[in-house]
Amino acid sequence: MTLGDAAVRTDRDGKFEINGHGDAIGLRGYGYKRESISVGKLNDHSGPIVLTPMVPKALYLSFYGIGSAKLRGAALGLIDKTELNAVVIDVKGDRGMIAFKTSLALAEQAHSNELTTMRDAKALLDQLHHDNIYAIARIVVFKDDPLVTARPDLAVKRAGGAIFRDRERLAWTDPFNTEVWDYNISIALEAARLGFDEIQFDYVRFPDVPGLKFSKPTDMKSRLAAISGFLAEARRRLTPYNVFLAADIFGYVTWNLDDTHIGQRLEELAPIVDYVSPMLYPSCFQFGIPSYRNPVAHPYEIVFLSLQNARERGIPSIRFRPWLQAFRDYAFDHRVFTGTQIRQQISAAEKFGSDGWMLWNPRNQYSADGLNVEGAACKHDVPDVVQ
Repeated sequence: MTLGDAAVRTDRDGKFEINGHGDAIGLRGYGYKRESISVGKLNDHSGPIVLTPMVPKALYLSFYGIGSAKLRGAALGLIDKTELNAVVIDVKGDRGMIAFKTSLALAEQAHSNELTTMRDAKALLDQLHHDNIYAIARIVVFKDDPLVTARPDLAVKRAGGAIFRDRERLAWTDPFNTEVWDYNISIALEAARLGFDEIQFDYVRFPDVPGLKFSKPTDMKSRLAAISGFLAEARRRLTPYNVFLAADIFGYVTWNLDDTHIGQRLEELAPIVDYVSPMLYPSCFQFGIPSYRNPVAHPYEIVFLSLQNARERGIPSIRFRPWLQAFRDYAFDHRVFTGTQIRQQISAAEKFGSDGWMLWNPRNQYSADGLNVEGAACKHDVPDVVQ
């Protein structure tokens, strides 16, 4: 429950008391749509306030995909005719560009707003909600080439002082820098004002490269403090907007007990965000998992066992919403992930009990293959080897 800057949780009976300033109280619950009720109506309300169940089943549209009438139209058409009911949209994409117009001075300095692919973002959000589509704003945080180009002082550096660039030749900002925090949180606030239901932070981590130089000494403790500190500040500032908050994490974070050398550990993340979104693409499990060394041959087991392993660390199933692979393998045998592999991953997530799932295809090319068609009695053969 939120009222202005105040936030409380109900007790086990659903009762609550909140002191804050504002005209409406926001309500959120894991596995439900967010709602709001005016303070005046609440005073006259008798009986329970009932939330509507919602299990997001999403596909991803990139910075360019949301601006393409062809790709956007195909995606929304697929949502209309299948079990899909949600979309993840790049608000700030992998190359640091912001999809809608913003007045942020740092965005102007970085030229990250020169190409806008959501020309009327408010109208788009209104249409999505009219069509009962859950809207998630993806914000790539610390990987930000245009910001580093404009402000080299914010960059992650090599040991010798040169700006670090990753395999895509893109620069990263320093996760310790609070000016970088404020920039990304300010973009999230604008997305929340537009009406997005959820803010999802991606690349909310340190680069997975050893020997880099940051503004502070790095060890596991300092990395964890930086990432959890950023998310906690985002949570605090987003409180008045009653939006869900999610963080994308490496798939191996569900297995590792340390911070995977990137500042991500479940024990620090789960108390801050509403949903943890592990990227459980079999192609990214380069070492496999115990008993399954060829991950692309076992997509069901990769998803189910990774989530199960995470749950054993005291985090309820409903707090997870995994990313699933809907693209061709690039790391092993280059097999195409068809409807069979997609459905196996979906079935694993659903058997586990996660709060939905999300399909990732960087080209934004999806089909109904592997998806249930609304109103049709579809059945799929799914391995049931994990009990």
